[in-house]
Amino acid sequence: MTETHEQQPAGRILALDVGKKRIGLAISDELGLTALGLETLHRTRIREDLEKLRLVIANHGVGTLLIGRPLHMSGSESRQSEYTKEFAEKLGAHVRLPVIFWDERLTSAEAERLMRLAGASLDRRKKAIDQLAAVLLLESYMGFRNTLRDGKECIQLE
Repeated sequence: MTETHEQQPAGRILALDVGKKRIGLAISDELGLTALGLETLHRTRIREDLEKLRLVIANHGVGTLLIGRPLHMSGSESRQSEYTKEFAEKLGAHVRLPVIFWDERLTSAEAERLMRLAGASLDRRKKAIDQLAAVLLLESYMGFRNTLRDGKECIQLE
């Protein structure tokens, strides 16, 4: 699937930093220019997780899901990549929205670094790291998309 600059997704973009215990969430504004962190979802069971995310999607007018793709530094797939891909496919089917995978390498490390620089306590960092990683993921994607000009194509990463 390709997307051109003129074919911006309808609705907001919801970014997910998917982990086994928590899912960091961030939402774009209507224009796709800024990212706002949402409350981190603490995982329970897959059906409950999907339903909670469906409610977030409905309440925020989401039109596209942006899922962090955890790759090894070499660019190869990780075990977490496969788990994340399976979860994303279930979520996309459950809410009937397009899913875009975006390289999330170093987003958690950058989020941790920013939290330390801000002087956040260890407890505060643990609570906010997933949310901030989702914000960084979304900002990265929107920054890339917003630099596209003159009908150049953006290839969706899978």
